[in-house]
Amino acid sequence: MNIFKDLAMLPMLIVIFSLLIVSTVVTFFLSKNVRSQKRKILVTNLQERIRAWWVMIAVFLIATATGGLTSLMLFAVCSFVALREFITLTPTSRADHRCLTWVFFVILPLNYFLLAIHWYGLFVIFIPVYAFLWIPVTSALSGDSKDFLSRTANIQWGLMICVYFVSYAPAILGLMIPSYGAHSARLLCFLVFVVQISDVMQYVFGKLFGRHKIAPLVSPNKTIEGFIGGVIFAALLGASFWWMTPFSPWQAGCMALIIALAGFGGGIVMSAIKRDRGVKDYGNLIPGHGGMMDRIDSLCFAAPLFYHLTRYFFAH
Repeated sequence: MNIFKDLAMLPMLIVIFSLLIVSTVVTFFLSKNVRSQKRKILVTNLQERIRAWWVMIAVFLIATATGGLTSLMLFAVCSFVALREFITLTPTSRADHRCLTWVFFVILPLNYFLLAIHWYGLFVIFIPVYAFLWIPVTSALSGDSKDFLSRTANIQWGLMICVYFVSYAPAILGLMIPSYGAHSARLLCFLVFVVQISDVMQYVFGKLFGRHKIAPLVSPNKTIEGFIGGVIFAALLGASFWWMTPFSPWQAGCMALIIALAGFGGGIVMSAIKRDRGVKDYGNLIPGHGGMMDRIDSLCFAAPLFYHLTRYFFAH
């Protein structure tokens, strides 16, 4: 389905690009009028974030519009880059090279291949069962038992988060929902839109009204006010877009609420890992956003929940 020819997608696209245009114009004028060095740094960071959003949204929409295979390839690349960032931060040894070769060049591509051929039965257990068992076996065969448990657990965790959980986003394209037709791309856009809007509005509400930190030692910028404001905003906006989903208004609102809450959980967990490793970001791939994992951390937790809830209650 070409989302640019789908009239139901038009209001969402208008909202997205209107927000980007307004944000671009506002930050441009702010950059010309701010005087203090602290505010200049803040505005520059916002401008970098907005420029990155233009690129990321354009790439995502083009990939979604050109078909399911292109979307799968996009998310496969995202998984590869995110997993590389994750593994780079975790302690590994030379003995793990063979295991990592399996993970990056066999298991990851096979996971997305199973989605491409719509073999859901094997996809759902391939990484959590077979790959989970295979990783410690290959690691043990290397002959190095030093920090064996932590090394293999790090690789298993990275594979689950960066590949298996992320791949549930494009898996939505394979859902068959009665009376909904071939419009599953709408659901993928709905998921990504709600996740990202929740992240952005938590940031905005936090900057405007944030007073009380949620977990200052884990994520210093997250506040209770930002969390509540961002989640409520995302839930209401999700409910307002019910007509592009197979959900009723209250169901769309509940789905958006679950997505936003799960996204917050993903963000706080992945922040805890960064703090444990003593870094601010997973990388510097995306100006203003850090690495790939910094951008998809919320999606990692939201995508599996959204997929299974939709499949259980609405699909065949």
